[in-house]
Amino acid sequence: MGHLINRRTRELSEEDIQQIANTYHNGRNPDGNYEDIKGFCCSAPIERVKELDIVLTPGRYVGLPDDEDDFDFKERFAALKAEFAAQLNEEAQLNKTIIENLAKIEL
Repeated sequence: MGHLINRRTRELSEEDIQQIANTYHNGRNPDGNYEDIKGFCCSAPIERVKELDIVLTPGRYVGLPDDEDDFDFKERFAALKAEFAAQLNEEAQLNKTIIENLAKIEL
């Protein structure tokens, strides 16, 4: 939820805040339509908390969302390998240019 405004700070939108508030109120209201959502919220019974030695780290309870992962390792690896090869070629060209320029300097 939210978006990063710098490397350490995440800012929530009004919709994010409203979703969190609605989830909280639905969970507190016996007539609310609360349901656990993987990666977002979980209403854990006290027995479950005791099983986990009363460690309240959220990830232990909410888990990870059930997102479809369309990550293709072979495709991604090939792209990274090609990018790396291009960077190596660029490095070689830059090193050659630096050596040529250093040779021009007379001390």
